[in-house]
Amino acid sequence: MKRRLATALSLLIATSVFAQTPVSKELQEMKDAIAAQQQQIQQLQQQVTNRDQVIQQLQTQVGQAQAAAQQAQQTADAAGPKAEDMDKQYIDPLQHDVADLKALSGTTVNELQETQKRVAGLESPAAIHYKGITITPGGFVAAETVWRPHATLGDINTPLNSIPFSGAGQARQSEFYGSGRQSRMSFLAQGKMANMNLTGYSEADFLGAGVTSNNNQSNSYVYRQRQLWGQAALQNGWTFTGGQMWSLVTETKVGLDNRTEATPMQIDAQYTAGFSWARQYAFRVTKNFNNKAWVGFSVENAQTLLTVSGAPSVTCGSSTCGNFLIGGPGAGAGLYNLNANYSSNVSPDFVLKAAFQPSFGGHYEIFAVGSVFRERIYPHALDKTPSAAGAFNNNTLGGGFGANARWLVAKKKVEFGVHYLGGDGVGRYGDATLPDLTVYGDGYEHLVRSYQGLASLEFHLPKWDFYFYGGGEYAGRQSSLYKGAGVGYGSPLFKNTACGVETLPGTGGFAPGGLSNCTGQTRAIIEGTTGFWYKPYNGPKGRLQMGLQYSYLTRDAWSGIGGQPEAIENMIFTSFRYYLP
Repeated sequence: MKRRLATALSLLIATSVFAQTPVSKELQEMKDAIAAQQQQIQQLQQQVTNRDQVIQQLQTQVGQAQAAAQQAQQTADAAGPKAEDMDKQYIDPLQHDVADLKALSGTTVNELQETQKRVAGLESPAAIHYKGITITPGGFVAAETVWRPHATLGDINTPLNSIPFSGAGQARQSEFYGSGRQSRMSFLAQGKMANMNLTGYSEADFLGAGVTSNNNQSNSYVYRQRQLWGQAALQNGWTFTGGQMWSLVTETKVGLDNRTEATPMQIDAQYTAGFSWARQYAFRVTKNFNNKAWVGFSVENAQTLLTVSGAPSVTCGSSTCGNFLIGGPGAGAGLYNLNANYSSNVSPDFVLKAAFQPSFGGHYEIFAVGSVFRERIYPHALDKTPSAAGAFNNNTLGGGFGANARWLVAKKKVEFGVHYLGGDGVGRYGDATLPDLTVYGDGYEHLVRSYQGLASLEFHLPKWDFYFYGGGEYAGRQSSLYKGAGVGYGSPLFKNTACGVETLPGTGGFAPGGLSNCTGQTRAIIEGTTGFWYKPYNGPKGRLQMGLQYSYLTRDAWSGIGGQPEAIENMIFTSFRYYLP
């Protein structure tokens, strides 16, 4: 009990930063609560001991009374004519005493059982009650491995759009990594009011990299925010949720409820091709209509994924000048990553969704996503004398439509689902993060057509889960000519002549050489995945779970001069996990 309370205390202290309350004050309050609870447990245990003694005494008295009654009956039988008097004198009072003792014993046993339940609840609580709220810790610890025949230099999550073509040096080497970084910790706080339920949820793992992260000695991978949101659910069906969460684009299993997302069961932390999702800032409003229909609207963080080749540029002083601007590297002083690009967004993304769970069964969703992409164009950047004169901002509207369906059959042992999302500029919502847009020679943005689809089949048994996923993503060709040369995305004039020719490494050691004359921009990624989970124990002490996954992935590029390159990857994952109860 002390160990579990200490664990809960550690979780509460770790999350005190988000609540912005003094750590010392919360620590003292938790210590007081623990002391009070421990005292209550000791009192209840003493009551159990006292009741055990009472029951034992009562059982002894019952035995003595029954023996006396038996002896009295024998005496009465021997007395003959005085038997009736003996009954009145000895047997009747004894029988009343026995009946009273039995009734008292039954009541005491029932009270003892209730007390034992209360003690068990205090010693092994499903949740912690603190200041009027219910706190539920969760998560799991994981020991996992991955093997790939073509090195991606990626951890337990696979960079699907970076599977190397055969000419790359790392494509001639396999890779094996062991990782505990998918281990996850969660924290759920719930408070009930007369007209609403309040919820706060935090979830994090270690699949992030800081400036000191490496595989050399201490690893030092950072604690990564997955979800962090607050919610107010009114009794009239309206729910308001804000923070970092799964995008409303992501399929859910129950209405539009948070924490019911239909994520693939596999080990690969990047999930599988064809699965549409994001975890990002959002403010979501939903309405529940009698648990049969839901509608929701969400504003979410925006970001532009750009892929462009053949973009014209000129020498501009000591640097190279282009004719468009979308954003830039993160500012360290602004607490963004200096090694990542951030678009200067004109607005958030918008998602509208409706979900249905009719009486005949199944879960169905239809949704739409809309984005506004902004750039700044410099019309005189490529002149003989480059100039920023006449620069202006240009906005491009993008978006798409999607649908999900999921069915549970055979007493909920078999689960089948299908998913689709298609549109212009929705590539980043796909698992492979294909581009949203490209840019032509005049500097104007052009959206890339994208399609994402996934079919899933899962079997759920008491100790076994089996899963099969097949999906893919497509990025359309969006190209043009600029002064006789190809520009944009997937141009047939791009060179692919040397995608299969190995090049020398850079400086040697940890510097693989880049492919020359190999544009190789992705047309489609297709992946098939199968695996299982075995749960030797799943009970009040938690869950022990072991799994094995196999995935086959192909990455096909757009054809160009010299052919259409293809990369193939086979992957095997293992996992050993312990889930908190």
